[in-house]
Amino acid sequence: MPRSTRRRTVRSRPAARPEVESPAGAVAAFDQVALVEVTRHFGRRRAVSRASLSVHAGEIVGLLGPNGAGKSTLIGLLATLIAPTSGEVRYGSRSAREYGPSLRHAVGLLAHELHLYPELSARQNLAFFAGLYGLRGCGAVERGLSNAGLADRADDPVSGFSRGMRQRLALERALLHEPRLVLMDEPFTGLDERAAGAAADRLRRVAAEGAIVVMATHDLDVAEGLVTRVVLVRDGRIVADEPAAPGLRARYRSVVGGA
Repeated sequence: MPRSTRRRTVRSRPAARPEVESPAGAVAAFDQVALVEVTRHFGRRRAVSRASLSVHAGEIVGLLGPNGAGKSTLIGLLATLIAPTSGEVRYGSRSAREYGPSLRHAVGLLAHELHLYPELSARQNLAFFAGLYGLRGCGAVERGLSNAGLADRADDPVSGFSRGMRQRLALERALLHEPRLVLMDEPFTGLDERAAGAAADRLRRVAAEGAIVVMATHDLDVAEGLVTRVVLVRDGRIVADEPAAPGLRARYRSVVGGA
């Protein structure tokens, strides 16, 4: 986004969100997520080493670092898709094991794999995932199509969409159920400047409504003006955790190198 349009306003923390029951009836309610001395090995490779991080409702935290730094592994750990080799991930005062399956209802994930069915239309894709989350009616689906800017292409198969269109649809797929924890891994891939600005505004609204937002990216231009906190990652370690401030690129270069 052009520098003239970047926003650096840091919001006050919103009030705690009310508890929301999952379709199965179990409650997954938390306003903080924390990594506590988490390490993750893949064979002999140590992808994450003794990472500790706490994120609260209303924050947009940017995990910044070069490719291979461990950002995607951190997202996978927070999403419960990867189990720590040691250490713990806590959602409020409870672990993922203590919550059980209901925790997944409180998490929205946009990863490198968009999890869209190309043979289905945009509306059918969102309706399918809405059903998985136990959402009734078509209100969430229609809002998602509108937020993605795809209302006029709602009944077209996703196979004919550009990468940017699929990325916008996948973002709304991840937000359909109004998750408490929103995890984004390179969410602006394939988006032009206008679409990236709209997606950034969408994430600001989600955070303002009380969600916890964690975004992994190596795009400093996107991160600056969007994130409220900067977490710099290098070689699987968190090397800095600080409020967002002007001069992100210079700070990144001094701590991580490159860029």
